Amino acid sequence: MEETPVSQTYEPREIEQRWQSKWDEERTFRTPNPGDDDFDPSRPKFYVLDMFPYPSGAGLHVGHPIGYIGSDVVARRARMQGRNVLHPMGFDAFGLPAEQYAIETGVHPGEFTRDNIDTYRRQLQMLGLSYDWDRELSTCDPKYYRWTQWIFTRLFDRGLAYQAEVPVWWCEALKTVLANEEVINGRSERGDHPCERKMLKQWMLKITAYADRLIDDLDGVDWPESVKTMQREWIGRSEGAEVDFRLELDGADPLTVFTTRPDTLHGATFMVLAPEHPMVPELVTDDQRGEVEGYVQAAQVKSDLERTDLAKSKTGVFTGAYALNPLLDAEDPAARVPIWVADYVLMGYGTGAIMAVPGHDERDHEFASAYDIPIRQVVAPSGCEESSDACFTGDGVAINSGELDGLETAEAKAAAIQALSDRGTGRPKVTYRLRDWLFSRQRYWGEPFPVVHTADGAVHRVPDEALPVELPEVDDYAPAADGSAPLARATDWLNAQAPDGTDAQRDTDTMPGWAGSCWYYLRFMDPHNDVAPFDAEAQKYWGNVDLYVGGVEHAVLHLLYSRFWHKVLYDEGIVTTPEPFQKLFNQGMLTAFAYKDSTGRLVPTDQVDVTDDVGVKRETGETLEQVIAKMSKSLRNVVNPDEVIEEYGCDTFRLYEMFMGPLSDSKPWNPRDVPGCRRFLDRVWRLFVVEDGADPIKPALLQDGDGGSQTEELERHLNRAIKRIDDSFGPFNFNTGIAALMSFVNEATKAPDALTRSQAQRFVLALSPFAPHIAEELWARLGEGESVSRAAWPVVDERYLVDEEYELVVQIRGKVRGKAMVPKGADNAALEESAREAVGELLDGQEVVKVIVVPERLVNFVVK
Repeated sequence: MEETPVSQTYEPREIEQRWQSKWDEERTFRTPNPGDDDFDPSRPKFYVLDMFPYPSGAGLHVGHPIGYIGSDVVARRARMQGRNVLHPMGFDAFGLPAEQYAIETGVHPGEFTRDNIDTYRRQLQMLGLSYDWDRELSTCDPKYYRWTQWIFTRLFDRGLAYQAEVPVWWCEALKTVLANEEVINGRSERGDHPCERKMLKQWMLKITAYADRLIDDLDGVDWPESVKTMQREWIGRSEGAEVDFRLELDGADPLTVFTTRPDTLHGATFMVLAPEHPMVPELVTDDQRGEVEGYVQAAQVKSDLERTDLAKSKTGVFTGAYALNPLLDAEDPAARVPIWVADYVLMGYGTGAIMAVPGHDERDHEFASAYDIPIRQVVAPSGCEESSDACFTGDGVAINSGELDGLETAEAKAAAIQALSDRGTGRPKVTYRLRDWLFSRQRYWGEPFPVVHTADGAVHRVPDEALPVELPEVDDYAPAADGSAPLARATDWLNAQAPDGTDAQRDTDTMPGWAGSCWYYLRFMDPHNDVAPFDAEAQKYWGNVDLYVGGVEHAVLHLLYSRFWHKVLYDEGIVTTPEPFQKLFNQGMLTAFAYKDSTGRLVPTDQVDVTDDVGVKRETGETLEQVIAKMSKSLRNVVNPDEVIEEYGCDTFRLYEMFMGPLSDSKPWNPRDVPGCRRFLDRVWRLFVVEDGADPIKPALLQDGDGGSQTEELERHLNRAIKRIDDSFGPFNFNTGIAALMSFVNEATKAPDALTRSQAQRFVLALSPFAPHIAEELWARLGEGESVSRAAWPVVDERYLVDEEYELVVQIRGKVRGKAMVPKGADNAALEESAREAVGELLDGQEVVKVIVVPERLVNFVVK
């Protein structure tokens, strides 16, 4: 036998560390690429990928690995099924936390990040995850971001990367631009600093050019429908019309709005501009200017989410100006439409101006009701063509709409667009909620832009052969007081030359943290290539990711940005698939118990004494309510996996995380349940090893035997367990598969001498994806020389899934009076005989006038 067992008792940490060292030394999970000597093209490929982590200083808590373990279970089984499995891991290493730490401590963010990566790698390896560590990458490595910059130059060449003056969230304390999702209630998510809107020149990526494909191609991927819906809504494709409203101002350009309901134009009783709309200063009258300017200033500190919150009351200010409805005669009093400013309208959607139809839009109706603006009904439900005071938002029939009266909504829309086109005041239009991607950050710790600026204002991209443009060393990582980026102080680095030799300066902004994560799944295919981002043959073979596992919090932005970059590379002919991720799975969140006092405040767990599920606040003696909450530092309910593994072992930890419930469900970490999984593994060990004996494995398991009927019954239980395990992989309900393993061990423990070598082998194979270390140990003790991860997955024998007996219901006059176990295939006479034996006493003295037999279901005795 290749391994010499070191103990007869189950010592998980010794076993796990030994096998992890062996996997590392032998590169057990290395995945060959096309062209490698050991590559086998006959095997089907399977690319399973975790959303790689940002290596924070805190390391992993027990909630982080649940997706990693789930994907590892899938990867291990796929290898045993004969597939070439690509299962890599790396680190999303650029980001603001490392830079903030550098500002506070003076420690280079690269050094801080490398230390964190070391911690994460140690923890991930401690979990026994079968990653191909030869493919590890980090987005902050110049060898990696050289190719991030290379992809940016392709975007630049295609006109998809440009600079523009745009309104952005500026955080003075952090001295950087923040994305909308990084600002909550006008304050930075990190540090809770006040933010304001500013106009700044920023790099933008023209993701809107791909809006239609980003929507349409969702039909071809196997993703949760909820995620597809979130992406579609984020992109927000709307079909309708652009409408020009003439202003009551001499020489003024018309005010253009977008609407999906041009059929309701006759019901427009006011207009609304976003506070940022460039026409606001021009439109506002002198007597309204002070009020409007104050309102606009107040809106600047509100996030888009706050402004569009349906639950909040609508506010606004009248500008004093009017526009004219293009479908009404100028003499018609209803043609004159007042123009308001209100923050529920966003500059980023449509034109930043709307025609408000309060009779048929709930937000407009609420606003009109608050400010006593007329409400005009112009659509009625079909079959009820009368005006109503209610806000009707559905399709129906046009009323009070001149030449549109009587038309169904679809016909009325088309007629309204035609009428606008005939007048030269409108046109059909498709618009999107999606905005171009703001791609600049005034930070140090990010990818430098591979461009230079010349004195004439031109922007030139850096040639491919001059990449990467590496981050320079700086003495101070904080942005300057004037908001200029830290790179602006690196004067030697800053001064450069354009490709034609002209003096130029480098761009001092850096790319956002999203950049490196947009394409890392491609680099994993060929991570050490120094002449291309990846080899074409490797990409052609691995194609798209077959299974992508990660949290639903990335359902929109990361996935949308990755899909956009992938489609650009597809158009460039660099990748061969139109989508990056074929199947997406979102694991549930792992929560923890927390405690709430009588005021509703959460109490940190280190201030709570718990006895029999009852929490008591230590200082006051108050009995607290136990609740479920997200793991957080502030509640001090974070559980470190190192501690759990040290006490119970890695296989116990893996089993528990998969046994808690379906992988997609959120569930609380309960430390009281962990020992149960350890006890199961102890029972597995005792089933194979005599702890006070001298043999490494029970001698009977080293040769095939036959324990008669008990062995046959164990065979039935084993095949059913493997079938349940196989079935658990479809919905990722691994808890049911583990329950099946536990059930088999229960049966085998009742008849340990009946367990054959073949059954023991197949059980170990089925156990190995969930608890790989003990499986490797038992596999070696069974005399197998090769790793269990390279053995073939056990195949279910369908014969053992069929019951030899079934439960027959016995009725007297239609009422259930008993039951009997009967053989499969028994004839009606045998069924009647078994039924009579089951209820014999009840039939004594009664005359049976008829016997109804329904095979495999029931026997009913009809008596007088």
